[in-house]
Amino acid sequence: MSILKIAHYPEPVLLSVAKPVMDEEFNDGLKKLVDDMFETMYSSNGVGLAAPQVFVSQRLFVMDCSGGEDEKQKIALINPEIIHVEGEQNGDEGCLSFPGIYTKVKRELRTVVRYQDVLGNVQELDGTELTARCILHETDHCDGIVFLDRMTALKREMAKRKIKRLKRNGEW
Repeated sequence: MSILKIAHYPEPVLLSVAKPVMDEEFNDGLKKLVDDMFETMYSSNGVGLAAPQVFVSQRLFVMDCSGGEDEKQKIALINPEIIHVEGEQNGDEGCLSFPGIYTKVKRELRTVVRYQDVLGNVQELDGTELTARCILHETDHCDGIVFLDRMTALKREMAKRKIKRLKRNGEW
């Protein structure tokens, strides 16, 4: 396995809609990409990582809301499709493509997502709280939406100023 380079905002790959993974692409190359994405996510202390964040414009992401503590929570979601949301939560959110930026983001409390696993089998996952937040955040990445887009206008401007300052200091 290898650690992949993480795209930082405003890389174009983060701001465009990713392409679906086609049936013929469910192969060893896809499995290696998923393994490398898990390795990259864990090494960066993340709980989710979408393919566009590693410069791959495909609709897939990996997540593990246990931070590697519970093997059952380690999951790859390919061609995710949100089929149900309900409730509301407002909590802190960060993003590996926005290092050092955390802010409160309003999301649904529960979400149901339909996806394919690495073998191409259709699955569904019903998640609440952090799991729902992660599913929604990473699916947004597949749709070219970054969490900056989910902030209030004031928080978005503050975040953009912080990014400019970090860039000036060579820290971005």
